[in-house]
Amino acid sequence: MALWLFVILICLSASFVLYLSLGPLRRAPNAGMLRLIALVQYAAALLLAAARLLGKA
Repeated sequence: MALWLFVILICLSASFVLYLSLGPLRRAPNAGMLRLIALVQYAAALLLAAARLLGKA
């Protein structure tokens, strides 16, 4: 149960970072880096969810 909450927390964090990089911080010089950070967070959440579903976590 705690792992699913952690996955949801990661997804919320990634969504917020992606929202910032596509919205208010769109013209910032590091917006591309923020999008990359969001992508890495989504990948981590996907990896954790897959491990849980496959019985590895």
